[in-house]
Amino acid sequence: MLALAACARPEGVLVPVEINASSGAQAGKPVDMLVATTRAPSDAEGVLFTGERGNGLAFTNIVVSIPPNREVGSIQWPSRVPADPSREFAVTRVDPIPAKQVRSWFQQQPRAKRRVLVFVHGFNTRFDASVFRFAQFIHDTSADYMPVLFTWPSRGRVTDYIYDRESANFSRSDLTYVLSAAVRSPQVDEVVVLAHSMGAWLAMESLRQLALTDGRVPAKITNVVLASPDLDIDVFERQMQELGPKRPHLTIFVSRNDQALGISRLLAGQVTRVGAVDLTNPDYSARLEQATGIVVLDLTALQGGDALNHSKFATQPDMVRLLGDRLMAGQSISDDGAPGADTVQAMGGAVGTVIAAPLQLPIQVFAAGRN
Repeated sequence: MLALAACARPEGVLVPVEINASSGAQAGKPVDMLVATTRAPSDAEGVLFTGERGNGLAFTNIVVSIPPNREVGSIQWPSRVPADPSREFAVTRVDPIPAKQVRSWFQQQPRAKRRVLVFVHGFNTRFDASVFRFAQFIHDTSADYMPVLFTWPSRGRVTDYIYDRESANFSRSDLTYVLSAAVRSPQVDEVVVLAHSMGAWLAMESLRQLALTDGRVPAKITNVVLASPDLDIDVFERQMQELGPKRPHLTIFVSRNDQALGISRLLAGQVTRVGAVDLTNPDYSARLEQATGIVVLDLTALQGGDALNHSKFATQPDMVRLLGDRLMAGQSISDDGAPGADTVQAMGGAVGTVIAAPLQLPIQVFAAGRN
């Protein structure tokens, strides 16, 4: 089904659409993002980058027009090229940026936006899908952040899991460079990292590299959100140790019914993935308690979103609104409250209405100790 859905999408959807009064096209709400990628460039019009590995890090300024009258968490893929901006996601600008001019992109952003959100996508994600997904998330959360997408070489095929995992490994130093560039910018006061699925391993490795090089994760990187992390739990424990005591607040979204992570666990020798831990299992709870500054949200009971229960952070409307109201407003998911009951109570007030009434189940929150 996933393969058929991908095949149904036309190629070249990133061809810029000119929006003006004479063309008759209606402009949607624009999302202006900086895209950094280690993918190989494509000669095909409207594709921009392939799923193969490039020779270096490339930067592009892309603006996506989001159509009105759409459901939160959804992407309206173009049915043909060029896209119809009145009812479909449409690209309105594509400007390659030399690496030495990246700082100017930060300088050109509105002065009120002094926070950066760096998004790292997961496995089985084409370049166009990563652009549209991030644009959808920024729009639906009303995030007052400078959006920076880091997209690594994923072929966008379920059968290329190992290739994608090695491509994430291939891109570690480049993501480290992007994070460092954001931190060094005088226009930036805060950096938040949001990583999904296999991208969580890449994000943690890059943060680890920063910590080992600089002695700590830069203080401007305040929050890290790992959504359905496809990350070996043993590796995660070692990464947390090597980030050091002065690390960012960490929020993890897990789900026991995440079907994609079930397959990943099978491919990884039956080692549990962090995004699929069972918080009712005392062994896992005890292991997580050893790491300070972590809040884990169990989204198992949350209804809606994607069919595989793997992308609820971006597709489940109530979860998207929660992120928009809390984290994207400059707060950590736990709202910097005390651990334990206070944190659970705070989160219960924020997400209690998410669960459908017949279930009568709260989202389970596990709050580890803090520094």
